[in-house]
Amino acid sequence: MTSTTAPAQRAYVNLDYAASTPMRPEALRAQEAYDASDIAGANPNSLHSLGRKANVELERARRDVARSLGRSVRANEIVFTGGGTEANLLALLGIAQGVRRRDRTRTRIIVSAIEHDSMLDNLPRLHELGFETTVLKPSRTGIVEPHVLADAIDTDVALVSIMIANNETGVVQPIDELARVAHGAGALMHTDAIQGYLHIPVDVERLGVDALSLAGHKVGAPVGVGALYLRARTPFSPLGFGGGQESGRRPGTQDLRAIVALAAVARELSGKVAAHRERIRSLADRLYERLCSHPHIQATMGDWSSVDRLPGIVSIMVSGHESEELILKLDAAGFEVSAASACSSGSLDASHVLLAMGIPRDLALGSLRISFDDRVDPADLDTFARVLLDIVE
Repeated sequence: MTSTTAPAQRAYVNLDYAASTPMRPEALRAQEAYDASDIAGANPNSLHSLGRKANVELERARRDVARSLGRSVRANEIVFTGGGTEANLLALLGIAQGVRRRDRTRTRIIVSAIEHDSMLDNLPRLHELGFETTVLKPSRTGIVEPHVLADAIDTDVALVSIMIANNETGVVQPIDELARVAHGAGALMHTDAIQGYLHIPVDVERLGVDALSLAGHKVGAPVGVGALYLRARTPFSPLGFGGGQESGRRPGTQDLRAIVALAAVARELSGKVAAHRERIRSLADRLYERLCSHPHIQATMGDWSSVDRLPGIVSIMVSGHESEELILKLDAAGFEVSAASACSSGSLDASHVLLAMGIPRDLALGSLRISFDDRVDPADLDTFARVLLDIVE
């Protein structure tokens, strides 16, 4: 009689947190509590007792998310969405059309060339709606400089949208300065904060923005839940109708189970952003220093030590190698990383972000993004560095 032994389960080290993160214990506990409660599955828009009780939880979650964006934010300025992509779409199309309804002369939208595809892929839709668009180039370090916006803006601009930090390079943008330029010309300012939310301090009052997008799965909340901060009295035209939920700004029954999990993460991490940022940045700096000491490896933004960056993204290029080759070899060694944006990882072309920064295509094709948060094991980063350097050799 023969016996069979199941093969040992392979261990992976996930270093692709910029794409999506594992659920945090706080989020899991919030969902478990919801599932065990009498409001599980209840519609928070119903008038009966369970509906009203569910609505209390919905509004409590809305207040928690509002507080995570600054003390001045009111709960009714938070619109829950089905994720970051939807939040960006609502901001881009909803505010643009809302401003134009108020002032017919404002028919131009300004974005940057390093925005996420959820913004750039909707520019043709803006053109169909009668808007013109201007796309700003970043500097070689990946920064959208305020003077470039000042040169491009005029009184015909309805909305400026620049992401708070790039999802591929991790470079943080001077949003407060950009917002001052936008407002100086009478335009509104939106920032895609999906990659930066709860990783760097995000206070809408300090930033001076009129709208801000965030997503749960970048911080340990579930996939499929996000939010749009929409400053009170910001002109906005809903993109859909049918139900009146979210004060008429986003129809459809809210996913309360996911929303309470997002709120739990917001409560847990809001007060820890600064401490986490310092620790994670030191680990990233150490990894940059070790990897960039190799003559074939360089940081995408050049001198990584002089650029304000998200703490948990290490963005490099390996000359003489292609991203796909490196990713597969690292995967075989048990390390999961990505090449530029995960949302476009099926494309064989170079990253639009790196090309916009002026990086040659052949070099951009060898890009890698290593990303992690406060849950990373420093020993795993050390092992990863050794494995990658061995592969490059």
